[in-house]
Amino acid sequence: MRLPRQAALGAAGVLVLALLPAPPAAAADAGTVTVTAGRPVYAAAEGTRVPVDLTVSTSDGRPLAAAVTVRWATGAGTATPGADYTADSGTLTFPGGSPSGAVRSVTVALRADGAAETAETVPLTLAADGATVAAPPTVVVDAHGLPYLDRRLPVRRRVADLLGRMTLAEKIGQMTQAERAAVADDPAAVARWQLGSVLSGGGSTPASNTPAAWVEMVNGLQAQALSTRLQIPLIYGIDAVHGHGNVVGATVFPHNVGLGATRDPKLVERVGHATAAEVRATGIPWNFAPCLCVSRDERWGRSYESFGEDPALVVSMETVIDGLQGRPGRLDDTDRVLATAKHYAGDGDTDYDEAVAAANEGKPWWEQKYPIDQGVTVTDRARFARVDLSPYLPAVRAHKVGSVMPSFSSVDWTEDGLGNPTKMHAHRELITDVLKGRLGFDGFLVSDWEGIHQIPDPAEPTTAGLTAYKVRVGVNAGTDMFMEPYNAEQFEQLLLAEVTAGRVPTARIDDAVRRILTKKFELGLFEHPYASAADVDQVGSAAHRAVGREAVAKSQVLLKNSGRALPLRRDAKLYVAGRNADDLGNQAGGWTVTWQGVSGADAVPGTSILDGIRQVAPGARVTYSADASAPTDGAQVGVAVVGETPYAEGYGDVGGPECGWCSVPQQEEKSLRLQPADRAVVDKVCTALPTCVVLVVSGRPQVLTDQLGEIDALVASWLPGSEGAGVADVLFGRRPFTGRLPVSWPRDEAQVPVNVGDADYRPLFPFGWGLRTVPGRAGLAAVAADRPQVRGALAPAAWNADGSLRDAPRVLDRLGRQLGADHRDGALVEAILGVARDAAQAAVVRGSAPDNWAALIADADHAQLTGDPVRAFTLLARVAV
Repeated sequence: MRLPRQAALGAAGVLVLALLPAPPAAAADAGTVTVTAGRPVYAAAEGTRVPVDLTVSTSDGRPLAAAVTVRWATGAGTATPGADYTADSGTLTFPGGSPSGAVRSVTVALRADGAAETAETVPLTLAADGATVAAPPTVVVDAHGLPYLDRRLPVRRRVADLLGRMTLAEKIGQMTQAERAAVADDPAAVARWQLGSVLSGGGSTPASNTPAAWVEMVNGLQAQALSTRLQIPLIYGIDAVHGHGNVVGATVFPHNVGLGATRDPKLVERVGHATAAEVRATGIPWNFAPCLCVSRDERWGRSYESFGEDPALVVSMETVIDGLQGRPGRLDDTDRVLATAKHYAGDGDTDYDEAVAAANEGKPWWEQKYPIDQGVTVTDRARFARVDLSPYLPAVRAHKVGSVMPSFSSVDWTEDGLGNPTKMHAHRELITDVLKGRLGFDGFLVSDWEGIHQIPDPAEPTTAGLTAYKVRVGVNAGTDMFMEPYNAEQFEQLLLAEVTAGRVPTARIDDAVRRILTKKFELGLFEHPYASAADVDQVGSAAHRAVGREAVAKSQVLLKNSGRALPLRRDAKLYVAGRNADDLGNQAGGWTVTWQGVSGADAVPGTSILDGIRQVAPGARVTYSADASAPTDGAQVGVAVVGETPYAEGYGDVGGPECGWCSVPQQEEKSLRLQPADRAVVDKVCTALPTCVVLVVSGRPQVLTDQLGEIDALVASWLPGSEGAGVADVLFGRRPFTGRLPVSWPRDEAQVPVNVGDADYRPLFPFGWGLRTVPGRAGLAAVAADRPQVRGALAPAAWNADGSLRDAPRVLDRLGRQLGADHRDGALVEAILGVARDAAQAAVVRGSAPDNWAALIADADHAQLTGDPVRAFTLLARVAV
């Protein structure tokens, strides 16, 4: 390119200057120099010498122009000079020419006086000529010799001793949780407000979102907590709902709806353990998971956070709590975290508000309301106990879950008439009487994000924020810790006034703090308050990604497989299309890096489904076209990967507000039907190619009944997370399809809600449906030893060459007799019910099943989940024979 004359001359001048020797760097002038302490708090045991680092820096990074002398002295704190420390002062000098970032230290000598004491402070004063001094540091003499610090004592005694030493303000501080962003610029607020906890909401991360940066951030806040006189450690919490999703590079597991499809409690426990290891490796000991909601309406924007629509399925998946917390008494292990059962209770069973959805039409997104999320569960007490409350009994008694989070939703009992709902955060009957009383929960409750703000205040009905009434009702209802992200100080002041006035009993405060302190002791936070960065390589490790890949493969549900379209040949000529084939953000869904998640191929490190196809079948010839616009010449099989974009909570409600600040793909209207562009991709692919496979990547079923006839194989892939190769594993037969529907797949939108046990139950695919590509005969052979009826059922004449049943009546008769005599062997039950389910589904496919086949199959899955395999077998046999 030819430059204009002036530009060319200018360029030549620049070249000449570039070739001349560089002049010496000018030293910084005095106005740009700052002296800072290495840390704001230095805590140490009595009788030790504490080095305090001081750093000199220049704003332009140049060396010092002149020497900087710092005058320091021990100041007046709560420690006693001569008894607790040696009063001292002095100077240190950074010579002229010292590089920016140079470090020197002064030493404070702490004395040992032999007396048991709470922590005491020795502030340092700093002054400098020719430099600005940042906030001076404080040396803390650790508390020592007190019973609550004695690890040999039982936790109960340690808690009692500590509680007895606390002021009311300190107790209220323990009940208060602030958001990271509220204290990030002023970490001293942790000590000033005497906070018991800090959390990261979705997308609230340190500036450098790396595992090591998380450890550094958490430890920095912990140092502030340990600068208080009792040195009660902070407990940091986070939503790691499908792996440690806030952290870039973490393993992102399938969302709960996919884990429910695996029907594999042991695998789900391993997912919980891997998640715990990654969370604890970043310095965080508390996870706001799992969600034990029973999702009864797919229009709910959080339905993917549920393991399924049947309470029995949710209960079976509660092994995830064991994976998170470990064995009882081992909560302080470095690869375990405190789990949280949420949202207590009924959040997945709220009524859809058609009027709200209708009123939303035409309004800008910021004026729209949630039609179902945070709504009202309208029910009687018996049904509430059977559907919504039932997962919490085993969570508390069998799995010993350490914390519980109340729901944003309300309950309206039908026994006393409709129209008088009670917010769960205000529900003393359900929180104190039922959960803490009848169920015997001995952990602590933490409110949801500003949960008590939603409690109606009759005196201030238009106030959206905190009021004294809301605080009083929330505390007296039984919640112990309050998630007040940006209102922590106000909450503390209001609660202090309510206790002082006698409207909140001190016994209620003591109960809350006792519960919180107990878990802090059990987590080992008093002995090991600071996290180590030694385990950061656990985050996104190969071992954890292998668990994720297995979970993905087992979560895939094969809904249709005409002409044995699946598994695919590994040398097939494939035409892959659809926006979700190569989009890790869509594949991971909400609660990934940010609250709402984000669309995009590079949203998280991992393997997309397209990457997985190329990895698992390197011999396949793959053409990819996101919108199916590329020519299909030469392809034998089309694979259309369609579905949803990410969303979370009410922004995923069908008929609710779109996320106006999210990425453009996420701003589409939420629907139970495939988006028009996705439908067009399915039509193009299935029309152009002889074999058509459709994968639906979504947090809930998508209605595609009218397109089902043109689809050869249909797969519910759910939201698989970062390990898309797990999808490819089953597509190419590296692993068999074994997943079963955790929710009913509706025939049309008008049919929703549709759930197992409904009186008129006719979905497109029922709860528990899932075609398998593993021969049932092989499973029987593995349990045939010493079982004559099973050996008889294996007679070659009763089976086809491909492993499918030829003589279902004879085989099922023998298996039924064996099951009736020996139904307590888990492996035997799985093998026999697997064959019976295969036979039932085969009858449906060939059109010989009875009219009520869907209800029979769904009820059979429920029977199996509730421990009645004989009934399950009987129901399946009615479909098959």
